[in-house]
Amino acid sequence: VLLPFPAEEIEEATETTKRDRSHLESTLKLNEDKPADDFSGVLQRLRKIYHSSIKPLEQSYRYNELRQHEITDGEITSKPMVLFLGPWSVGKSSMINYLLGLDDTPYQLYTGAEPTTSEFTVIMHGPKLRTIEGIVMAADSARSFSPLEKFGQNFLEKLIGIEVPHKLLERVTFVDTPGIIENRKQQERGYPFNDVCQWFIDRADLIFVVFDPTKLDVGLELEMLFRQLKGRESQIRIILNKADSLATQELMRVYGALFWSLAPLINVTEPPRVYVSSFWPHEYQPETHQDLFLKEEISLLEDLNQVIENRMENKIAFIRQHAIRVRIHALLVDRYLQTYKDKMTFFSDGELVFRDIVEDPDKFFIFKTILAKTNVSKFDLPNREAYKDFFGINPITSFKLLSQQCSYMGGCFLEKIEKAITRELPDLLGSLGLGKKPSILSCDVTGCGETPKNRYRKP
Repeated sequence: VLLPFPAEEIEEATETTKRDRSHLESTLKLNEDKPADDFSGVLQRLRKIYHSSIKPLEQSYRYNELRQHEITDGEITSKPMVLFLGPWSVGKSSMINYLLGLDDTPYQLYTGAEPTTSEFTVIMHGPKLRTIEGIVMAADSARSFSPLEKFGQNFLEKLIGIEVPHKLLERVTFVDTPGIIENRKQQERGYPFNDVCQWFIDRADLIFVVFDPTKLDVGLELEMLFRQLKGRESQIRIILNKADSLATQELMRVYGALFWSLAPLINVTEPPRVYVSSFWPHEYQPETHQDLFLKEEISLLEDLNQVIENRMENKIAFIRQHAIRVRIHALLVDRYLQTYKDKMTFFSDGELVFRDIVEDPDKFFIFKTILAKTNVSKFDLPNREAYKDFFGINPITSFKLLSQQCSYMGGCFLEKIEKAITRELPDLLGSLGLGKKPSILSCDVTGCGETPKNRYRKP
């Protein structure tokens, strides 16, 4: 992953004109000495809400075994994550090198025309440059990567962390992924590639899907990737890289071909934002639309900066979305269990009774009852097939009804999670948006004198 560059080799390298980086530094505010906002008080409150109101229900109904999504304290306190996806050799690693100014330094990411990145590379902040093995990253519970252990040792050997003392990385973490190679089977990688991608997609605040003009064909692996991105459309940004390698007319054709290829894969009314530029340190090719490319690049940097500035809002919204899914799962398991108890008689075979319910939940109005009796959207209901697998390893008799999940001191699990969804998390979010302190927290802890920029409110 790391390409060592002895000093004498750098001096001998052929000199190419490097473009000005001042717009990078000003847009991303890299020269500002202002300390980052201290949201430790808000994070403390968020962790308390999660542990007291969401996690008990999550554990009681084994939500992690349905969604394979476990939230750790490291994840709650982690920085925003920017994920780079796309075919091989489209410029993902070059783009990270460019954003961080790593070119021609001892710690630039290795790039080349052939498939070069075979690892999932996490670029994060550290006091000095160092490389961390995936096994070490997964073992450190303070980091947000410990759940990756479940993908096995083969994968951990393909995970690497690089700490770089860079100002941008104080506020964001980059993840570079292996390029998609359409003629390679999943099993050849030696680990569940799509499952690992899904893990990072679920946690990414911004997802850059990078293409170049020569790799616009959509194969099975890319199709699968876009299927995994369903529901995350607001985080996706499409990048048509190496745009200065084409003449104007050719670029227009390629831009149209890219949309034509992606249209069947992204079923949303509003197409994702596409950035057309050339993200590397060298000057744009002469006689190309240099002004347009520079404006596109600045727009992308503003997008990135917005995600950094809205990191706390996004974190609270993410935890609330997770709580909604946990609540729906608990309601469904409760409904399956209630139906099972209603159908059981003294002479019934419990296994046969429940198999009948799992095989055809519509016959027993499992999902329709949830929609009729609770304020759950039908679009948020999980896949019915997933519950066949879920109950295959979790016998229905191992669960308690929601009405029995109450205690005199602690209250009821369902009431607590509903209170978190409807009151506590929105109040915490509102306290950030209005620049006032959350309850029981002081301004000197939360930095609530600062009002974060709201990207949904026009100036």
